[in-house]
Amino acid sequence: MESDEAEPLAAGGKRGPNLTRRIVDDLGRAIVTEQFTAQTGFPFEAQLCEQYGASRPVVREAVKMLTAKGLLRPRQRAGTVVQPEDSWNLLDPDVLKWLLDRAFSIDLLIEFTEMRMAIEPRAAGLAANSATGPQRAAIINAINRMFAAERGDDDPLETDIAFHRAVIEASNNRFMRQFTDLSEATLRFSIRRTNAYAGVSRASAIDHRRVANAIVEGNPLEASTLMRELIAGALRLLLEAGQHRPRSEF
Repeated sequence: MESDEAEPLAAGGKRGPNLTRRIVDDLGRAIVTEQFTAQTGFPFEAQLCEQYGASRPVVREAVKMLTAKGLLRPRQRAGTVVQPEDSWNLLDPDVLKWLLDRAFSIDLLIEFTEMRMAIEPRAAGLAANSATGPQRAAIINAINRMFAAERGDDDPLETDIAFHRAVIEASNNRFMRQFTDLSEATLRFSIRRTNAYAGVSRASAIDHRRVANAIVEGNPLEASTLMRELIAGALRLLLEAGQHRPRSEF
């Protein structure tokens, strides 16, 4: 739980933005973008209290949240130390968002897209088996929005994300559904890249509709195969742009 203690009051006596959340965002981004490292060290609690005008409990709560994300580790008589990247929770949407704030890395996008290859085709197959009426309606609505975006009547990025979120949600697998926020965080960054590499300004609504139709018609094999082809196409573009050898497991 984030603490509201010691938050500044805005004009009229209303509370301002959540101070704990702001400290977490500032410090998390600073760690991931290597402004703070194990070598350079991490600010002492008193320094952070002064910098943010926050009480010690608020700063401690922020540090605790960053520790839970694997970015920091308290050490006796050594203060708080920055953890190496191997210790970070890369599945945490905040950590991923901060990673994308670093200098652009196509390898990061390739690795994430490979993870999508392992999850989303299976999610599409499960959705074909188990999607409820409202979940199917959400997928169809996302497709309709994608076609509207092609006419200039909706946002291409938001509609593409809405489709992939709707499919993962419709898998009704509680573990896969944990990836929806993670997927959205990266798709906001990667979709523009892959579309640029493909020489288009938006994803193909027709290709996405094929996946949606297979899900709505209850055909898990076709839904899984078509989703795999959809993501494999994006992965090939990234591999070519990064001058990597093609993967043989498509």
